[in-house]
Amino acid sequence: MLIKRPILEAIRDGSVDQVFRRWATARVRSGSTLKTSVGVLEVTSVDEVPEEKITAGDARRAGLESKADLLEQLAAQRSGSIYRIRLRHIGEDPRIALRQSTRFTKAEFAELDSKVQGLGARSDAGPWGLRILRLIADNPGVRAPDLAGEVGMIKAKFKPRVRQLKELGLTESLKVGYRLSPRGKAYLQKVGS
Repeated sequence: MLIKRPILEAIRDGSVDQVFRRWATARVRSGSTLKTSVGVLEVTSVDEVPEEKITAGDARRAGLESKADLLEQLAAQRSGSIYRIRLRHIGEDPRIALRQSTRFTKAEFAELDSKVQGLGARSDAGPWGLRILRLIADNPGVRAPDLAGEVGMIKAKFKPRVRQLKELGLTESLKVGYRLSPRGKAYLQKVGS
C-alpha cells in the first residue's frame, strides 16, 4: 500500500492515524505491519465504510481538509468498496540497522550466504541472488528497468527480487535505482566479487 511521504510523516508524528482506499477486497489486514520510509507502521484495523458514513472528522484524521477532498481522492482510485485503514507508527525500520552490520561470525556469514545462494535456486533461471547483487554493485543509481534488461528480466520480476535482497539488509533504494548497503559490500567482499 503506497502512502505519500507527507502522510507518512503525519502518521509518524501522530497527527494522522488513518487512510482510506477503494479496493475490490481489502489488501491489508489488522495486525500486519508496513515497512515505510518513516519506519514501521502497524495496521490496527481495516473496516469497509459506506461513503455516507464518512465524516469531515474522518477526512481530517486522514490528513485532508474536508470530506469533499477525501471523496475526490477516492473517486480517482479504482472501483470497489471504501476501506478505512487505521495505522500507527511502531518504530524504526529494522533493515536500516541491519544494513550497517558489516561484521559476520562464521555462523552468521554461512546463514546469510545460504539465503543469498538459495534465492531462485528452485526457479528455471537458477539462483539469482549473487548475480543481482553484483549487478547493483557495478551499477549504483541505475534505473530498475535498465538493470532488469541487463539480466533479461522485466521490471515487474526484477523489483521483487531486489526487495528480497533489501530484506536481508544488502541493498538500499535510491531516488533512482539502488546501491549496495555497507552490509552488502561486506558480504560481496567476503564471498569474493
